[in-house]
Amino acid sequence: MDVGMMMVFASYGWDNCPDARVWEEEIRLARLAADSGFDCLWSAEHHFNDYSFVPDNIQLMTYLTALNPNVDVGTAAVIVPWHDPLRVAENAAVLDLLSKGRLRLGLGRGLARREFAAFRLSMDESRGRFDEAAPMIINALKTGFIEGDGPFYKQPRTAIRPRPQHSFDGRIYAVASSEDSVVSAAKLGAHMVIFADRPWEMRAPTIERGRELHRQFHGTEPPSLMLTEFCVCGSDLAATEAEARQYQGKFVESNFHHYEFLGEHFKNVKGYDAYQQKAEIARKAGLEGALTSFMQAASWGTPDKILRGLEARRQVVGDFELNVAFRFGGTPYEVSERGLKLFAREVLPVVKSWGPAKVARAAE
Repeated sequence: MDVGMMMVFASYGWDNCPDARVWEEEIRLARLAADSGFDCLWSAEHHFNDYSFVPDNIQLMTYLTALNPNVDVGTAAVIVPWHDPLRVAENAAVLDLLSKGRLRLGLGRGLARREFAAFRLSMDESRGRFDEAAPMIINALKTGFIEGDGPFYKQPRTAIRPRPQHSFDGRIYAVASSEDSVVSAAKLGAHMVIFADRPWEMRAPTIERGRELHRQFHGTEPPSLMLTEFCVCGSDLAATEAEARQYQGKFVESNFHHYEFLGEHFKNVKGYDAYQQKAEIARKAGLEGALTSFMQAASWGTPDKILRGLEARRQVVGDFELNVAFRFGGTPYEVSERGLKLFAREVLPVVKSWGPAKVARAAE
């Protein structure tokens, strides 16, 4: 199994935590992960708020690839509608050149109304902008030229310099949390990126649909799924459960706040039907119900409990790549560092040794 570490860059849940401290601690964890056997360092893109603030994850990864020359770097994800596709292609080409082909380029369309508003963009256009720009970016990194003549991007044929030096085959990822995003990821031939936020039995049909769509579009087996989650790891089960309830709970709270899941605006926004359904569930279940659902999906507890949970997950969704965050929801740095070190020592070697999963659904 391929295992990365996710960097969130959040201060929600901490009292008076300076932005510089957030960045210093995340980068310290990244260097520790790179030295501890993780395969890739990943980062989100978010803007303006305590929920997460890493406005340019390609710039961040350009810095980290110099600090950590023996680990891949990835974006989870570049939010395509907030950028000019020409600039994304150019910046990705530079980073991939400097990293000698170690960039995993993840793309997404965005979800937070507040971020779209600050960029003076309509969420109604997000699907159209993503579906037009993402293929332009991928083709540019394949051919060395970008061009487009769609409704959003009238791009004359232009050379990407420095020219892309390495094939991006197998290195394109796309966030696939909604039905139409699953279709888009399959059309791109990308690894689907899904976040752990509800029981995996609920996600399995969508995951399987994405795999089948890839087969239909490309006639090949789909690339591995990447599951991103928020982990609390410790040696004492009861103590770690209390920590998970506290810090994962604070993360769920921040998620509700940032994306306004208790509001009703998703039903009026084009292409966000799946999130309207999630918002309705959130209003009915409340924060405590959402946390219970979240904790059923995410990894927490002792290494043995986490391993048993990951093995059970493989029985439901098949093989996957894993992307784990250790700092979120007010988790103290020492708890994040403890969890990362224990996970690296006792979980990482085991999951890296696993062969193909035997999926229970296959016998149905």
